[in-house]
Amino acid sequence: MSTDHDSSSAGWDDSLDRRDLLVRAGGVGALLAVGGMAGASRAFARPDANAGKVTAFFGQFGAIAEQEGIRKYVFKGFNGDVDPVFVPITAPTQFVDRVRAESKAGKGNLDLLIGLHGDFVTFQNEGLIRGVDDVAKKVTTLPPALVKIGKLGTKTQYYIPQSQATYVMVANKSVLKYMPKGADINALTYGQVYGWAKAIRKGTGQNRFGLPASSTGLIHRFLQGFLVPSFTGGFVTNFRSKDAVHAWDYMRQLWQYTHPQSLTYGFMQDPLLSEEVLLAWDHVARLKTALDQRSDLVAFPVPKGPKGRAYMPVIVGMAIPKNAPNPAGAKALMQWMLRLSAQAQILSIDGFFPVVPGRLSRTLSPGLRAEAAAVGRQQKAKDAVQALLPVGIGSEGGNFNKVYIDTFTRIVRNGEDIQTVLNDEGNQLQGIFDRTGAPCWAPDPSSGKAACKVK
Repeated sequence: MSTDHDSSSAGWDDSLDRRDLLVRAGGVGALLAVGGMAGASRAFARPDANAGKVTAFFGQFGAIAEQEGIRKYVFKGFNGDVDPVFVPITAPTQFVDRVRAESKAGKGNLDLLIGLHGDFVTFQNEGLIRGVDDVAKKVTTLPPALVKIGKLGTKTQYYIPQSQATYVMVANKSVLKYMPKGADINALTYGQVYGWAKAIRKGTGQNRFGLPASSTGLIHRFLQGFLVPSFTGGFVTNFRSKDAVHAWDYMRQLWQYTHPQSLTYGFMQDPLLSEEVLLAWDHVARLKTALDQRSDLVAFPVPKGPKGRAYMPVIVGMAIPKNAPNPAGAKALMQWMLRLSAQAQILSIDGFFPVVPGRLSRTLSPGLRAEAAAVGRQQKAKDAVQALLPVGIGSEGGNFNKVYIDTFTRIVRNGEDIQTVLNDEGNQLQGIFDRTGAPCWAPDPSSGKAACKVK
């Protein structure tokens, strides 16, 4: 089962099996057979010269069905011989371990690496990957914010984004009438979401806003990557700040209008399907089935706070090892993987969304189309702030999540004094960085090579 809580993990978040996603989506073939994304990209022409043998090492997409789909569809038509090698989803650390081992051995067998942002942070820190500025100059369709992340805080492009997943909001159309007057569903504020949840309670007589707050839910990601950075501009350095007090006071107020069964919800698609919940937030993979099965649901971007519209992207990128035997072939395959058809195939196979713009074919499932539209608006918003998954804390990922869950429990559920709790839990958070020496990551300001400091 895949996780996403540290720099060596696989692509999805805790307790999410991508094989289940494929089953719910109706299988790979059902989506791919009808064409994926309309309008094949002309930004990347097929290379005239044969790229030769290219060994592509995937730290993502390790489920058997995903491997089969990628082998069968993604490389079809590429002018070269692609040998895809996949890390099993049960052994995600093999991705980093093998790249390190080949570097130490002095002989490389891998040409292209496909992994998470955190993987490439590790590789760049250890000098294991080369710059790909020449590829970046040819890629004119990628969002600048994603391209910048691939520079890893330097002036050199170390990886090229390949696909992404994230979290969005969903509402039943029956409650659109309760939105605050003048609100734009594609540009909501946290204050408007609060007003909406309150109005839904008044109009229906029940709390119908929902969050995945069970032990298998992803509410910790909501707190880390959405709420806190939207109010504070970061989720580590300003953990104990007055802005953070503001964020948690908001969360306490919002909880008054949150469905009490939220503490039992893992996937929000289930209560949305049953109409127990009419407004919700969750990971795209945990909302897709509801959007596929109910035409009365609408997906839209997450709200904006005082410091921006923070959202947490799960970014998959492509890089080239320093000892790659065929770097030219790897660069050709990189460009191939950014063609719209390849992007659509990845979307159909594993639910990771395109990083290049394009019109999705109507033959894709309605859930994927709805989510892709919301993800696109969220990503392109001028006030968007990307809050990256934790980087460099390794085995402390569980403790990092626990700090936010404990903070939520103490403040929101138990009603403890907010500043006192933030002071206490901030000490626990600082302990993680003292033990790991991990520097700050976006959106917190860089701490260089020094351990991040909780203020």
